[in-house]
Amino acid sequence: MDFTHMNQKGQIQQVNVGAKPVVHRTAKAQGKIFMAPHTLQKIGSNDIQKGNVLETARLSAIMASKKTSDLIPLCHTLLLDHVGVEFKMHADHIEVETSVETCAKTGVEMEALTAVMVGLLTIYDMCKAIDATMRFEGIRLLQKTKDRKGKSLC
Repeated sequence: MDFTHMNQKGQIQQVNVGAKPVVHRTAKAQGKIFMAPHTLQKIGSNDIQKGNVLETARLSAIMASKKTSDLIPLCHTLLLDHVGVEFKMHADHIEVETSVETCAKTGVEMEALTAVMVGLLTIYDMCKAIDATMRFEGIRLLQKTKDRKGKSLC
């Protein structure tokens, strides 16, 4: 079996993307954090002692997406053109959805997933003192695209 991150000697290597064309790429990811109703109410009314939970989580998600290659071994460093972070409040959870866009030789799905995870972790961190029941679920890649027509949008 061939592994892209191992050479013929079984040594770890970064995938060489040098010959790939620079094309427009996007990725969307999603995750959920379930919590007690009183915690959701406090977040919704901006009544958490540590500050505005969702805006702090949005900022941390954006920052984390830009540091993905520092966190995930062998992940390529990418300049991101856009990172979007949206929250949807539900009766028992908050859904975080991220979208990432770049012009590069490799995809941005890891950046979108990293943004989701760190956004969720930030919500957890800011609310852990009032809710020990929080849990993460449904962390997944929703979509990834690249210009497949051979014409770069970059």
